[in-house]
Amino acid sequence: MNVDENIAEFEALKKETLRKVLTKEAAERLGRVKLANPVVATQLEMYLFQLSQSGQLKEMIDDAKLKQILNVLSPSRKTKIKRR
Repeated sequence: MNVDENIAEFEALKKETLRKVLTKEAAERLGRVKLANPVVATQLEMYLFQLSQSGQLKEMIDDAKLKQILNVLSPSRKTKIKRR
């Protein structure tokens, strides 16, 4: 029970922190990323949470900044088509 309580408390703290640092549009984008790619969304949430907890975030994250962070975190896909 104690581990479950700790996990629930951490998730609540993370959710509250993200609500404070993300604009409405950025939060909506994070929700869409979570639906499309949960692994990248979790990485992004942890990254933003760590930045917030360490005091490195001076202003709210808007949609454009979130896109930039996503480009850094998500692996780039290079499609190469070969014709024979």
